[in-house]
Amino acid sequence: MRRVTTVVLATILMPIASSSQGVPTPRQHFGFDIGQDRKLADWSQLTSYYEKLAQTSRRVVVDTLGTTTKGRPFVMLTVTSPENHARLAELHDIQMKLADPRRVSGPDELRSLVERGRTVALITHGIHATEVGGSQTAARLLWRLATSNDPEILQILDNVILLDIPSLNPDGLQWVVEWYDQHVGTPLEGAPLPWLYQFYVGHDNNRDWYAFTQAETILTVEKAHNAWHPQIVHDIHQMGSTGARIFFPPYIDPWEPNIDPALQSAVNQLGSFMAAEVTARGMPGAVVAGQYDAFTPARAYQHYHAGARILSETASANIATPIDISPERLGPGRGYDSSQRSWNFPAVWPGGRWGLPDIVNYMETGALALLENAARNRTYWLKNFYDIGTRAVNKWESWPDAWVIPSGQSNPTGVAYVLRILAMGDVEVHTAARAFSAGGISFPAGSWVIPMKQPYASFAQTMLEVQRYPDLREYPGGPPQRPYDVTAHTLPYLMDIEAVAIDEVPNVAMSDPIEPPDFDFRLPEHLRGSGASRVAIYKSWQEPMEAGWTRWLFDRYGMRYDTLHDADVKRGNLSRRYDVILLQSQGARSIASGFSEGSVPSQYVGGLGESGASALRDFVRAGGRVVAVEDAVEYVADLFGLAVSNAVEGLSSTDFYIPGSILRLELDPASPLAAGLDPESIAWFGTGSMAFDVGDPGLRVAARYGSGSPLLSGWVLGGQNVAGRPAIVEADVGEGSVVFFGFQPNYRGQTVATWPLLFNALSR
Repeated sequence: MRRVTTVVLATILMPIASSSQGVPTPRQHFGFDIGQDRKLADWSQLTSYYEKLAQTSRRVVVDTLGTTTKGRPFVMLTVTSPENHARLAELHDIQMKLADPRRVSGPDELRSLVERGRTVALITHGIHATEVGGSQTAARLLWRLATSNDPEILQILDNVILLDIPSLNPDGLQWVVEWYDQHVGTPLEGAPLPWLYQFYVGHDNNRDWYAFTQAETILTVEKAHNAWHPQIVHDIHQMGSTGARIFFPPYIDPWEPNIDPALQSAVNQLGSFMAAEVTARGMPGAVVAGQYDAFTPARAYQHYHAGARILSETASANIATPIDISPERLGPGRGYDSSQRSWNFPAVWPGGRWGLPDIVNYMETGALALLENAARNRTYWLKNFYDIGTRAVNKWESWPDAWVIPSGQSNPTGVAYVLRILAMGDVEVHTAARAFSAGGISFPAGSWVIPMKQPYASFAQTMLEVQRYPDLREYPGGPPQRPYDVTAHTLPYLMDIEAVAIDEVPNVAMSDPIEPPDFDFRLPEHLRGSGASRVAIYKSWQEPMEAGWTRWLFDRYGMRYDTLHDADVKRGNLSRRYDVILLQSQGARSIASGFSEGSVPSQYVGGLGESGASALRDFVRAGGRVVAVEDAVEYVADLFGLAVSNAVEGLSSTDFYIPGSILRLELDPASPLAAGLDPESIAWFGTGSMAFDVGDPGLRVAARYGSGSPLLSGWVLGGQNVAGRPAIVEADVGEGSVVFFGFQPNYRGQTVATWPLLFNALSR
């Protein structure tokens, strides 16, 4: 039998003889080798294979954790030795004790637990459905673990409990594979999918690891993360084609400051080990300490739960179609140059052909390296895990003694949302039985108390405190070093609630930890019943994620609305059907022109065109309202010849840069858009947001960014460029009106604070 090393060094995929006679190989089941060019297994085929692995191998158990957004099975495989399976309940109990040091009686019991326990590793694949390598790699990796008797594999099985979620996005995987197979061998091979590959949030499904909005996220958090508290999580992704072949941690700065330093070091050593293994096995192009930071908890749930989150990013092909990359196309990335050898990029990939066989080989090699490290260093992983939890239950010096969320607040939606996040994140939240005073402040009965001497206090702290993102530059005095994602996640601002940090634990009787409450979404009266506005949201074939998030919001509220495609708008007579049409953040060219001829099938070509534009003009002039958010403002302003423009467009990043932060917002109490709201709120300002210049006396300013220093949480350079400038503008056009939002009122389904502004804008 070939050893693992000879297979991963191969430049083409070769079948490996199985040591378990009854276990079907991937080729026997799928009819092709996993990782073969232009061949993809879909979710139905993959789940059928995992059932066969579980039926024929004593090392594998498969469970359906629930169903996806669109009703497909969401599965997890547990892989370990038959001996470990026989004592899985005992091993789970050991893991739960190590996860909560308060349950360990002392050094003797700790030594026994570490000696008897196993490293728990969670590997997740394919959250981004067009990154097809991960979901394909899962099948080959799981078959290898189910069948091989190589010493390295047996060591893994003896010392590790692997939880493997072979697709975090089965709906998207099925759509992408069906779409690709439909067009393979035609001029449209590898054409883009003309809808979001996660029903609501598309690519943003890996930014959902603290808000927990999507079905797939909830199942993963509740039934994998919280059910086992793995020491290691490996999140398998793909990236662009012209840089490194694969990325592993260390991450670049900044790290979010509530992550334990020992966990940061653990991530660094494990990622470096994986890169070393890939390089040692003859696979050039591995980079560490480049490209990705570790700041936002939206991407890293386990960092706040004592586990090492390893992101790997492998270079992409054209779905499953190979590409050719000349050496001249290889160039600089963040922290390295893929055309030059350096300390963190020691083996340069020379360019050439790159395809699914390479992607699967690199991914599988990295995953096996992670599992080998988890097995060889089992004692380290268990002890470090326990020690991180011990420091948390003893409380970091920088943390308060407790947080209190007062009861009786005027925003039950925001309070329920925050409590849901904390409790679903395994934070112990208690209800006070009576009124109490702490830190010189009086709190009513029923207030919620979060003592900070608990295992996952770091999650509570990062979600409740204000972020002060560091001012990092590419070089001294140069442009900002952009964050990989955003710089603020302060729940009290986003959710419009009060949370108070106190430096004493309240002396009051408290309940047991609460269960996560459900969302408390209550649709405003003016959007209910027969007299409510008839609302539609435009859904381009290039639909932006913000539109998908808005569909999610409307569905959660049970709000009635229609979805308009290009053809629906072009038919005209919109005022007979609708009162308000919402255009979410989408560029003017994308709205007007959409996909070009030859890039997708003809039924998905084009945007609104002139006939759609004319229909929107007629709709507004006849009494309708168009609400445009961020990038869509340019399209609507041009449509009606309105003198409104983006005041910060064209400024250099050294003069102005807000990469995802929370700003103060000042509302005009006289505006109908501010009805029922306090005069001061927040605005989520990201890279697509605007501050308006208004050159038409007919335009009314409904809200402005805060004067002075507008920053509440995150990072702002050149805040004076937005301070005091218009943020929401409205205007009458004919018998109707338009409303322009310069910021995102529904940021990733989290900005409860500004949902009322959006809902008011949808009312006529």
